[in-house]
Amino acid sequence: MSLQEQELVEKAKNGDMAAFEQLVSAHQQKIYTVAFRILENGEDAADVAQETLIRVYRSLAKFKGDSAFSTWIYRITVNLCKDMLRKRGHLFTQSLDESISEENESLFPQLPDDAPLPDEQYEQQELKDYLEKFIARLAPDYRMVVVMREQMGLSYEEISRALNVSLGTVKSRLNRARKYLRESILQDREQEQALFRLKDERRG
Repeated sequence: MSLQEQELVEKAKNGDMAAFEQLVSAHQQKIYTVAFRILENGEDAADVAQETLIRVYRSLAKFKGDSAFSTWIYRITVNLCKDMLRKRGHLFTQSLDESISEENESLFPQLPDDAPLPDEQYEQQELKDYLEKFIARLAPDYRMVVVMREQMGLSYEEISRALNVSLGTVKSRLNRARKYLRESILQDREQEQALFRLKDERRG
């Protein structure tokens, strides 16, 4: 935790609302993003984001600074999402039983330093939307690590602390999720190609 963050935490603990607002402002959008990607519902995500900030404010005195403030916030967010999924009686949609070795590849395209042209931005957004369609089918535990790693850019260690699971579990879940996503995308493309071939045959 940075010195500036430590100072803001101490001020917020002493009732300085301006310090608290400054402390959480940098994380508000990410809190909502995490909740939305896990819950796939805007209203539920907004409720979780609001409850997260309430929990952070009420529990701030208990925050000892053993981890980054952001990690602590995301842990609260994820736990609230888990509670909501349990209330829904959510059933896992995908069982991932095999692991793979690629630990550092990325599911999302890396944007260049120079701003992309409008048509490139459109293509990149289309690709992200396409990938997110498959991410939504992952079981929550796997979807969480994908969102936190690929979309939020958190390190394995930060995800491990936020989810309160081992580093090995984070890597295993991420690898299995990546394998499932690759296989799903490949299958989707094969089905699309088969459909095009069928249409061509009918035209012929």
